[in-house]
Amino acid sequence: MKKSESILLAAAVVMTIGSCGNKGNQQVVENDADTTVVVSINRDSTLYGICGGGTTGNSLQLITDIGDTLNMSIAEANDNGRCFGGIEVGDRLAVMLKNKSVARLVINQSALLGDWVMPNPIDGSSEMGIRIKEGGIAESIDQPSLTYRSWRLFNGKLELVAVREGGGDEVETMLYDIIAMGPDTLVFKDSEDTFEYSRYKEHHYSVDIKLEEASEDDFKM
Repeated sequence: MKKSESILLAAAVVMTIGSCGNKGNQQVVENDADTTVVVSINRDSTLYGICGGGTTGNSLQLITDIGDTLNMSIAEANDNGRCFGGIEVGDRLAVMLKNKSVARLVINQSALLGDWVMPNPIDGSSEMGIRIKEGGIAESIDQPSLTYRSWRLFNGKLELVAVREGGGDEVETMLYDIIAMGPDTLVFKDSEDTFEYSRYKEHHYSVDIKLEEASEDDFKM
């Protein structure tokens, strides 16, 4: 095969792979001795599963979605502040590995669920936020200009999909790095902004009313 024909064939292979929509980390397409094409396609490298009963201290037991039971160290993730949401047996976790036996990032998906709000920057007396639900469903909380549709964790980042008012119903996908997550706190950021949320709590208001004792004058006609 001539070199020019080989290059054309390689280009065709790249176009075919890109149009199929299959996800992989990196694919190498070899055509002959003269031409090798490396195709990189985004792939989610996250491990998903349930925290197992063998979890103790800096050792995590993960029962993966495909039924494997993995034991790994989370000491490095803990030391680097990369264990988000705490770890409890039975919780659903997302784990990024450094190698087969060491986790570099752990996100508690169970702790991520719920209603998260922040003060409205326009009207500080009200709150706005996001509702993160099971099944990848996301909803807006008092944000008429932004309608959240879905969420997921992708390679250790929080991905939110929304439609913005005035955007012609064009879907907008946003990726954020999680900075902190606790029982009542969620902080994430993109390349420009940091967003700090608190878990929504119902506000109960009480009015202190003092009643004066009745006197004889109150009953005079």
